[in-house]
Amino acid sequence: MTTAVPELSVLVLGIGNLVMSDDAVGVIVAQRLQQEYRFADNVEIMDGGTLGLDLLPKLENITNLIMIDAVETGKKAGTCVRLSGQELPIALQTKVSPHQMGLKDLLAVSELMGHSPREMVLIGVQPGSIEMEIGLTQEVEAQLETLIANVLTELDNWGVSATPL
Repeated sequence: MTTAVPELSVLVLGIGNLVMSDDAVGVIVAQRLQQEYRFADNVEIMDGGTLGLDLLPKLENITNLIMIDAVETGKKAGTCVRLSGQELPIALQTKVSPHQMGLKDLLAVSELMGHSPREMVLIGVQPGSIEMEIGLTQEVEAQLETLIANVLTELDNWGVSATPL
């Protein structure tokens, strides 16, 4: 008896708070992807803001998840990172902003409910500032194109193409 492999279902989730400087980077990248590219029906690009556990229903039928967020790496501002597998829980231990506990909880509850995506990747950047301020620092602003390219590369690795608009 063969088991059917579930069809690929991808969620690209931009996380962050638009009024906390570099913490907004995930949301901004998700918005740019929505505005500048067209994706297949099995790909959803979502501004997850600071929703935390409210996003749980979104993970129920997802096979692959890309999260975009500001990540505390201990490196200089603007340093881009790609984390996956066992690196994710470790990265989410260090709280950059209030929503990250929600993200950690979201992934934990999703796993407990049996809805964990097969593959999860965090595309991140070291923030320069997460103060209450609108707008990215120069170091993070300079990485927007790199972050977008990193998301598109990840999708391409999964066999998902994006068409520029």
